[in-house]
Amino acid sequence: MSSTNKTVLKWVAGLLVLALLAVGTVRILASRKAQQQALEANSRAKDAIAVELASTDVTQVKLLDITQGLAVSGSLKAVNSAVIKARVAGELQGLVVREGDFVKTGQVIARIDASEYLSRVRQAKEQAESAKAQVDVVQRQYDNNKALVDQGFISKTALDTSLANLNAAQATYKAAQAATDVATKSVDDTVLKAPISGQVSQRLAQPGERVGIDARIVEIVDLSRVELEASLSAAESTQIQVGQNAELQIEGSPQTVTATVVRINPSAQAGSRSVLAYLSIDNTAPAGLQKTLALRQGLFAQGTLGTARVSLPAVPLASVRTDRPAPYVQAVENGKVAYRSVEVSARGQAGGADVVAVKGLAEGTIVILGNVGILREGTTVRFTQAGTAPAAPSTSASSAKTAP
Repeated sequence: MSSTNKTVLKWVAGLLVLALLAVGTVRILASRKAQQQALEANSRAKDAIAVELASTDVTQVKLLDITQGLAVSGSLKAVNSAVIKARVAGELQGLVVREGDFVKTGQVIARIDASEYLSRVRQAKEQAESAKAQVDVVQRQYDNNKALVDQGFISKTALDTSLANLNAAQATYKAAQAATDVATKSVDDTVLKAPISGQVSQRLAQPGERVGIDARIVEIVDLSRVELEASLSAAESTQIQVGQNAELQIEGSPQTVTATVVRINPSAQAGSRSVLAYLSIDNTAPAGLQKTLALRQGLFAQGTLGTARVSLPAVPLASVRTDRPAPYVQAVENGKVAYRSVEVSARGQAGGADVVAVKGLAEGTIVILGNVGILREGTTVRFTQAGTAPAAPSTSASSAKTAP
């Protein structure tokens, strides 16, 4: 092959390589353009997606009266309670009340077999009769001896002996009468009565069981008034006084109840140096209305004892997020989610909910509640009710749902 042909082949090969490179470059540029177009389309699709919220998913910054105070907790205890104990030993009879039954003051709860005690009463009475008869005999002897001394037939010493015998007989008679009274009281003690009105909380013995003295038979509690015994530190105890109110959340109950400080223990507890405060709760319903409170002895209660009230712009505590270096809220501005940093101050209760005062937000700003979760800043927000945010704040939240 001549040199001219070889040169032609080299040029042809070079042109083919250049053509291949040009085709590859065009394809790469076309691929990148397609990717950019896809990203732009995806971004536009995301911008078109809006988060749909209900009126219960948001609240507003409002001027609220915040109750500041001390956290208190403890178990509820009935103010009035009583344990019926056996005052004499014997077989238990007639116990029919059970846990939950209502009893009234003076109602007979049970009896102790009184056969033995009735026999003792008869025995004591017979002994008293015998002692009385002996007194009569000695009295006649003394009267006779006195007449004989006056006539000079016997000495005065014999009269003194007769008088001593009379005094001894009278003392024996009085002792027999006292024994009769004791035996009679034992018979009365065989009848067990309710000392207070209330409900039976425990039945600690069974009919037919032989019980001893001071054996626990039944416990009765009066739930018309219950107390919370709150333990406070020495510093906290200086901030409370009789008459202050507290909002309590009772275990198992959605309602909050109001309690009032009625007593403060004047002595600190040994060891812990804590001070006990007693908060009274009225558990009675107005006449003609069904009782709505279901307070029971032993239930756990917790809440805030109000020591001061301040009026500040506030939002529910759960709406303030702390997953960034500075606290912030998710506000709704111009139909989009906007993160707004806030400065929190006073915390407390308002309307039975935990709230916190915030600085950096204008009054009336719409804030997304904490239960909704974190939303991307700039996300479009739509409201399911009339297309606008509610006019009044709400402290409850439902789940957010995404709508195309």
